[in-house]
Amino acid sequence: MIHRGFKNHSNFRLTLAFFGGLVLLFIVAPLLGLLFGTTTESFVSTINDKEVTNSIWLTLLTSMAATLMMGLGAIPLAYILARKNFCCKRLILGIIDLPVVIPHSAAGIALLTILSRDGVIGKTAGAFDINLVGHPLGIMAAMAFVSVPFLINAARDGFAEVPVRLEKAAQNLGASQSRVFFSISLPLAKRSIISGLILMFARGMSEFGAVIIVAYHPMITPVLIYERFNSFGLNYARPVALLFIAICLLFFIILRMIVKEKKSHA
Repeated sequence: MIHRGFKNHSNFRLTLAFFGGLVLLFIVAPLLGLLFGTTTESFVSTINDKEVTNSIWLTLLTSMAATLMMGLGAIPLAYILARKNFCCKRLILGIIDLPVVIPHSAAGIALLTILSRDGVIGKTAGAFDINLVGHPLGIMAAMAFVSVPFLINAARDGFAEVPVRLEKAAQNLGASQSRVFFSISLPLAKRSIISGLILMFARGMSEFGAVIIVAYHPMITPVLIYERFNSFGLNYARPVALLFIAICLLFFIILRMIVKEKKSHA
């Protein structure tokens, strides 16, 4: 009986491993195809291509700037959603998740209605002689729109895990709400907030659909890859895609190492 049960358990684990392996293969196979399908000469040529390197820098900087700027409002909003119950809270949670589920081309059209010269925000920017369409600020807006839900949801979950009794104990000892937030709530939720910032940065960096409608030029790397594929074909677009994936991977390894180092010090 024991032997039979062990055998059934073993078969079950093998079945799980098989189907899990298929999913893993589905993810890894295209990346390996991209790697082995790119010649060394074309990859080196892409590294030295100024248009490619400029687009990568633009992608990284706009995504990071959008993440940091939106974080100023997203983190306090996440705290309110984690701590307070109020009318229409479910509606607000649904609105926050909306950019994740709607087609990103539709998100780009929606943004264009307010960012164009005839839009509310576009008119205000126009007064300062800034056209948000085809501007890095427009790129940042598109990136932030589709990616900010990741930060809000991660930060909200982090704040929800902070024991309320700690905050109340600090308030009973005379600490102000702002001091409680910055000295207790924020540090204890830091891990989730950092994860949310990384997720938002990653999602913004990979955005294509909304950005291409709001700001085709200057080109971020996802748009440049599409442009080269559309104009010259797979062989011309593949080295750019490989370089961008490699830089993203390196960037996130460094970020994870920094976060891990901070955790170990803590």
